[in-house]
Amino acid sequence: MSKLLFREMTQDDAEAVAAVEAQCFAMPWKREDFWREAKNELASYIVAELDGKIVAYAGAWVSFNQADVMNVAVAADFRGQGLGTLLFAELIKTVKARGATAITLEVRPSNKAAIKLYENFGLRSVGRRKGYYLDNGEDALIMWNTKL
Repeated sequence: MSKLLFREMTQDDAEAVAAVEAQCFAMPWKREDFWREAKNELASYIVAELDGKIVAYAGAWVSFNQADVMNVAVAADFRGQGLGTLLFAELIKTVKARGATAITLEVRPSNKAAIKLYENFGLRSVGRRKGYYLDNGEDALIMWNTKL
């Protein structure tokens, strides 16, 4: 039987997290980026391990009472199974424990699955950042939930 575990990301996880990142994003962060994030006092990153293998991760910066989501990623083989919902719920629990009462993020308008996930957690689109994504110039939706 498979065992799913959520835990704080460590610097030792940087390579595995970067591998998940590379499956998910056109302009992925590198191992060194995650290594730095793991020791960043503002950052809160969690990983999802299935039978000891990292299959998803999420992270946010928490400053004052606001969490700014940096990344949410689920490895390709594990999408569509509800893992993203469990992961985002765990991230919200983590940032609330650090005092966050609001959460914000940017998402591609073309990423309908992610938008639906975020809306299920009370985030709403409040605007756009024109040309935000450098790989193709796509805008970003700015989403907020101010009542975590």
